[in-house]
Amino acid sequence: MPRSPLRTVFLTMLLALSLPAAALAQSGLRTEGDVATASGSYEAEVPVRGQAEGDRNGGFSRALAEVLAKLSGDRNITGRPGVVQSLRNAKDYVQSFDYKQDQGTAASGAPSFRTLLVARFRQDDVDALVAALGLPVWPQPRPKPVLWLAIDDGSGPRLVSVQQANAVRPVLERAAERGYRLGLPSGSTAEQALVGAIWRQDSAAVARASARYAPPMQLIGKLYRADGGWTADWVFVDNGRELDTWTSKDGSAMRAMAAGADGAADALVKRYAKAGAATGQAGTYRVVVTGINSADAWLRLAGGLRQIPVVRNAVPLRAQGDRLEMDLEMTTGLAGLNRMLGDNGVLEPVAPVTISLDGEEPAPAPASNEYRLR
Repeated sequence: MPRSPLRTVFLTMLLALSLPAAALAQSGLRTEGDVATASGSYEAEVPVRGQAEGDRNGGFSRALAEVLAKLSGDRNITGRPGVVQSLRNAKDYVQSFDYKQDQGTAASGAPSFRTLLVARFRQDDVDALVAALGLPVWPQPRPKPVLWLAIDDGSGPRLVSVQQANAVRPVLERAAERGYRLGLPSGSTAEQALVGAIWRQDSAAVARASARYAPPMQLIGKLYRADGGWTADWVFVDNGRELDTWTSKDGSAMRAMAAGADGAADALVKRYAKAGAATGQAGTYRVVVTGINSADAWLRLAGGLRQIPVVRNAVPLRAQGDRLEMDLEMTTGLAGLNRMLGDNGVLEPVAPVTISLDGEEPAPAPASNEYRLR
């Protein structure tokens, strides 16, 4: 029995929705001595087991999670609705990628190597995803607080200045991972004499000594041995005001030190990050699309839906005339979908009707579930 035109269109659409995305191209070849690095807010580097496609896609997901964490300032970004689902499509946001070898030292003292994936993501697409998921935004440019850190390894506290930057690499690198940078004092004689004030956590004295640096923000810390490990006491000061105090403890001095960058980032985000717009919960939404009057229109709709990152799956249900009813499984709500569509999306939302009573301002209408094919 021959297939009906409607059944043929449904099968064609389902096939189009399941086609794999175009393969990513690795960026151009590098000459000997070049090293790939992740330096911007939309770049990240993560360890991978190898260069196989599965390892690479897993790396893309972790790298995009780091980028979203940097942009939002939320170190627990994967706990927000829709984020984990969106990370499964991380490869769709990649602009280019490279690999590099990171050399370290094993516990035995022998050299060790690991492969790092350096991923760079398309800024416009990532910004659209952030808006669609309603994530908070930590605005750019970001401040560069001065790190006033004194370390006592048993021979008395000493100030860490710019000349000893390697000694505090863990906290500097952790700050970069959180999307901001820390500066270090020059280490003048007068600044070296500030060790006592740092140890007393006299933030006012440190702030006065830091007045020559901009901005007027200080991360003040003291790191010392305690209870068989390391303890660091921290104070974060913004324009003379203590925003937060905390203590980090760890068997590793490097991890206890790095926690200072996390605390400063959390304090900055709490004060300066802008809340994201409400976009609705992840789930499956019933929508109606009009303008589906030919097989070409069906295919254009299918291809357009595949380009919308928050759409995980689309299931046609029934068609009548030029109207198609379908279920969209999404990592956000309809408001988030509308943000992703923008002015040039394959669909145009049909504006819901707003009603005002007794001359009052109409309340914001919920997002409509009706769309027109552009």
